[in-house]
Amino acid sequence: MDQQKPFENHVKRMLKAGKKTAGAWAQITSPISAEILSGAGFDWLIIDMEHGPNDIPSLVAQMQAMKGTSAIPIVRAPWNDFVMIKRILDAGAYGLLIPYVNTKSEAEAAVKACKYPPSGIRGIAGSTRAAHFGRNSMDYFSKANEEILVITQVETRQAVENIDEILEVNGLDGIFIGPMDLATSYGYMYDPGQPEVQSAIESVEAKVKGTGKFLGTISFNWNQAKQLYQRGYQMISLMADGTGLAAMAEEKMADFRNTYPSG
Repeated sequence: MDQQKPFENHVKRMLKAGKKTAGAWAQITSPISAEILSGAGFDWLIIDMEHGPNDIPSLVAQMQAMKGTSAIPIVRAPWNDFVMIKRILDAGAYGLLIPYVNTKSEAEAAVKACKYPPSGIRGIAGSTRAAHFGRNSMDYFSKANEEILVITQVETRQAVENIDEILEVNGLDGIFIGPMDLATSYGYMYDPGQPEVQSAIESVEAKVKGTGKFLGTISFNWNQAKQLYQRGYQMISLMADGTGLAAMAEEKMADFRNTYPSG
């Protein structure tokens, strides 16, 4: 008897219902880190294959470490490449965050890469981890197109200028604003607080609202996260494993040096 659970993406249902979700970045290629983060109760983890040193085996190991928790694995692809997207989905991802999508045609290509025909171009195989290694594969095949989250990033001036057309793409579930890349695209390296950048972000926010698609982004502290939720964001990253550990280590050593400056 097949013991595989039905393929269901409860986080996608939450987002479609307008609920707020919280997650974290898994960037340091560690199954133990993924186990800790998913066990903390986050709704999702974004396993980073764009800026994190991940490959398919390390991706699988982290998703295995997440099993038994309520967190779903979303993967940031290294690029809008249908071959890599296929491999990520076959490994068992519940969602794709696709970077540097600047036009309607690029958004359409991203969606098609995530879906089986006739809706897309994803190749089909029953032997994959996603398809339960051949055990009850039809459960996955019949649900994947609807259950998998497809999210594209807005991180350039071009994407902001084309946001109306990008939002027209059927099958695109959400828009994730990357504030640092967006600021750099506008000529303000790593400085999203600039008025021009904030104006661009606000214009994207206003256009996403009412489309049936959700807004996502990152936050740097809880006060900022609360403000973003109040502005209509439903998918906010509250921390990352690498930078979180680095900040905590630095804070603890600062406490020590301030208390005992000479050791």
